[in-house]
Amino acid sequence: MNNNIPYIEMKNIRKVFGKVTANENVNLLVNGGEIHALLGENGAGKSTLMNMLSGVYTPDGGSIFIHGKEVNFSSPSDAIRAGVGMIYQHFKLVENMTAEENVMLGQKQGLFLSRKKVRQKIEDICKKFDLDVQIDKMVYDMSVGEKQVLEILKVLYRGADILILDEPTTVFTPQESEKLFKIMNKMKENGCAVIFITHKMDEVMSVSDKISVLRKGETAGTLNKTETSPVELAELMVGHSVDLFIKRTNYDMKKPVLEINNLRVLNEEGIEAIKGVNFTLNKGEILGVAGIANSGQKELCEAIAGIAKIKSGEVIFDGENLVGKNPRDIIKKGISMSFIPEDRLGMGLVGSMDMVDNLLLKSYHNQKGFIINKQPVIDSAKELKEKLQIKTPDIFYPIKNLSGGNIQKILLGRELQAGPQVLIMAYPVRGLDINTCYTIYDLVNEQKKKGVGVLFIGEDLDVLIQLCDRIMVVCDGTITGVVDAASVTKEKLGLLMSGNNIESEGTEIA
Repeated sequence: MNNNIPYIEMKNIRKVFGKVTANENVNLLVNGGEIHALLGENGAGKSTLMNMLSGVYTPDGGSIFIHGKEVNFSSPSDAIRAGVGMIYQHFKLVENMTAEENVMLGQKQGLFLSRKKVRQKIEDICKKFDLDVQIDKMVYDMSVGEKQVLEILKVLYRGADILILDEPTTVFTPQESEKLFKIMNKMKENGCAVIFITHKMDEVMSVSDKISVLRKGETAGTLNKTETSPVELAELMVGHSVDLFIKRTNYDMKKPVLEINNLRVLNEEGIEAIKGVNFTLNKGEILGVAGIANSGQKELCEAIAGIAKIKSGEVIFDGENLVGKNPRDIIKKGISMSFIPEDRLGMGLVGSMDMVDNLLLKSYHNQKGFIINKQPVIDSAKELKEKLQIKTPDIFYPIKNLSGGNIQKILLGRELQAGPQVLIMAYPVRGLDINTCYTIYDLVNEQKKKGVGVLFIGEDLDVLIQLCDRIMVVCDGTITGVVDAASVTKEKLGLLMSGNNIESEGTEIA
C-alpha cells in the first residue's frame, strides 16, 4: 500500500436532519501512524461526522475515501469490512458473557469458530498492541478501563486499521487514561490511524499529532499539535477568545452548614449504594466530589435532596435532621437547598413546558391565594435569558427543542434564583461549550462569596482541583479520602478513585 495515500479523506461532507444542518463542507484528512484529535463544542457536528465515517449515517453531499478508494457505506458492517472501527462512549458489550465470547460475537461462524484459532489470534493482537485482556473474565466483573480495552480488541480482531474513539476517558481515572494513551501510541507505531474525540484539552496536547476543530458543523481548521496551544484551540472552537482560567475565591467565615453522619442510602434496586459516609460541608466552601461512574454520587445527591431512600444515618442542615422529609417538606420549612440533578429533563425540568413554566415549578407554592401571578416569573425568565445568554426563540418556547447546554443554563439559573444556602451540583457542565463552562464556574464562585456551601460533583479532575477548596473521593459507596484541592495531584486522586486509601499529609480518610 502506498504510504503517501491518506487512510481517511473526507471531502466537502454535508449532512442535514430536517431543517438542521449538522455538517456543511467538512474536510478531514488522516494518515496512517497518526493520532488525530477531533475537537468541537457540544453540537458542533463531531459525532455526526464520525457516524458517517463508521456507516451509521449516509452523507447528503461530499465524498469519503478510505485508503484512496471512494466508499459509500450503507451500514456499519460496510465500514468494518473497509477497516473502520468505532469505539463508542457507551460500550456495546454483553455483560453476562466472557471477553472471548464478546470478541467472537458477530463473526460469520458465530460461537462455532475454532476456540484454539480464536485464542491464538487474540493473543497475537494483545502482544502486538500491548493489550492486557483476561479472555475468560466475565464483562460484569470488569472495570471501565478493562471494558474499553476489550472494545479496542474487538475492532482490532475484525481487522480495523482505522479506529475512532469517542470521548474514551470521560469516566476514567488518570491511571486508566495513561494506559489507554499507551495503547493508542502502540496503534500509531503499528501504522493505524486513530481519531480521538475529546473535550479535554490537556489530553489533546498530550497524545495527538494533529487536531481538527469543528465549529457549528463546519471545519474551523486543522493544526499540528506542536504549532498550536489550548488558548488557540478554544478560540477556534467558539469563534472568539476565551479566558481558560478559573479564579479561586476565598470565604473566610467558614462554619458547617451541612453535616452527613453515618449515611446509608439504597439505590433503585434496593442495594446499598452509600455505605455509612461521614462528611461536613461549610458555608462559603466548594466541596468537590470525585469518583468513577456509579460510585454512589447520584444516590448521595438524591438522599440530601430528599429523593432517594435513606436506610439510616443523618443529614443535618442548619441544625435540623432532614431524613424522612420529602423535597416539598424541605421547601415548606424554608430550608433553601438547590439540587441540579444529572438527568436534566428526566428530573430537573419538564421538556414540554416553556422556560416560564419551568421556573414557576420552583416558586408557585410560595405565592399566596388561588390565582398564580406569572408576571414576576416572566420577568425572571427574561433576566435569566439575558444574563446566561440562553439561546431560545423566546421564553415561551418548549425547552425540549433546545440544546443540552441551553437546557442546563435554564436549570442552573432557576436553582440559583431560589437563593440557596446549600447548592448541590451533579455534573453541571457536562455537554456544555467551553465558554458556558467558565460562565458557570464564575457563577459558582459568586455563590461561594455569598456564603453558600456548594457540593460539586464533577468528572474533570483539572476543574475540581482549580475550582474547589477540598475534594472528597468516593469509591463503591464509601469515602476513600478528603483532600486539599490546592495541593493534591491528579495521580493521587486517581489512586483514591480506585479504592486505595493513602494516608499522607493533607488527606483525611473517612
